Amino acid sequence: METLKTHVVHGGVLRYLRHDSTATGTPMTLSVFTPPGQGPFPVVIWLSGLTCTEDNFTTKAGAYQAAAKHGVIVVAPDTSPRGEGAADDPAYDLGQGAGFYVDAVQPPWAPHFRMETYVTGELIDLIDREFPTTRARAIMGHSMGGHGALTLALRHPGLFRSVSAFAPISSPTRCPWGEKAFTAYLGDDRAQWAAHDAARLIEMGAARGVYDDILVDQGDADPFLADQLKPELLVQAAKTAGQGLTLRMQPGYDHSYFFMASFIADHVAFHAARLKGPTR
Repeated sequence: METLKTHVVHGGVLRYLRHDSTATGTPMTLSVFTPPGQGPFPVVIWLSGLTCTEDNFTTKAGAYQAAAKHGVIVVAPDTSPRGEGAADDPAYDLGQGAGFYVDAVQPPWAPHFRMETYVTGELIDLIDREFPTTRARAIMGHSMGGHGALTLALRHPGLFRSVSAFAPISSPTRCPWGEKAFTAYLGDDRAQWAAHDAARLIEMGAARGVYDDILVDQGDADPFLADQLKPELLVQAAKTAGQGLTLRMQPGYDHSYFFMASFIADHVAFHAARLKGPTR
């Protein structure tokens, strides 16, 4: 990995990094915060939302004071492959900056848009190889990244001890953002979409016996709440499956990083409590 820049923050070290990805066939960028001390440390992976890069969370979420306190590494990758060789679309909700954390199977996206493989395989291996980790890890995210955190945790339960989300796209098979992206990346067969839908996966029992609780924060002043996010579908699915899920509706909060910065310490603490002890 190439180190682009470093900063000392809350006694730890924040690194901006770049590497050539075999999963996407493109350079990928990310940030990694390591807390004070020698380690080894557990890892929390953050997945960002539409239009974001690794920099949005890194500079706006304010996660590192809590990460230093609890002794966890925080990793924030970019949201998609980028560059002239990667396909793109003029719209903000498709293409570069909008990878949706799936492996695309449709042209022109399939050669590079393989974000599920990147996050659950290459990125985890890279962090475990290059940093002092305990190999215990959690995952969280916002909006499109909340969808990614939930679905990757549900599809790869052996990789993560806990999962949380801010304002996630709860059921992409039932909202305009998800329908557009899944049609482009996965094709027209809606039966294939359900395997990447958090609410449907929870309803089918994918989290049962794996995660004691799933923490979701949602602002009730979020402009995307009713049409795109639909957290009530997560609650309904959890009740059907007998799955622990805590939805905290936060009065007056919107979809911005001001919302996330207000509650990020709670999420870091939620994961830190579940990352203690020996690896599975």
